[in-house]
Amino acid sequence: MLARIVFCTAVSLAVLSVVLLAVFSPVGRRKPPKTHTRPWLALSLYIQQPHLIPAQHRRPVSQSDFGAFVFRRTLTKGPENTSEVVGQAQGFILPVKHFEHSAFNIIYLTFDTPEYSGSLSIQAKHLGHKDRQELTVVGGTGSFAFARGLAAFAETSQQSPDANSTHHIKLQLRFPN
Repeated sequence: MLARIVFCTAVSLAVLSVVLLAVFSPVGRRKPPKTHTRPWLALSLYIQQPHLIPAQHRRPVSQSDFGAFVFRRTLTKGPENTSEVVGQAQGFILPVKHFEHSAFNIIYLTFDTPEYSGSLSIQAKHLGHKDRQELTVVGGTGSFAFARGLAAFAETSQQSPDANSTHHIKLQLRFPN
């Protein structure tokens, strides 16, 4: 009998303590919800021919039907030759008909600035011969870890027929929470 009294008293005190804590405990302060649920970033950059190599020593990169198109360019903030360099753009594209939609066609953008340090991988699966192309961002490292999104490439106007073209790239990136 004594055990039953002790048990009922313990259960009653436990219920009473839970009720008192619920009534007299302070209410937690919650932050208001953000307007957008996923962080995102928009960048506008330019891909140019490196200016360190004199024009007479440059080897033109030709695109053949049976080879790979490999390129290495400079990534700048603006289209001018004197724009600040923010990184490098490198790519490997197989223009062969069987590999046009291959996962091997990748463009890498590497950044080395105080704001951003890391790289982005852009899949060039749906290349066409248009003035503007929308490609898919499939991942990144460093400041761009796990990034997804779109990369819009557009060729800017050339000064002369012999000049290498400059490409404008607009990035719209989403990051996981």
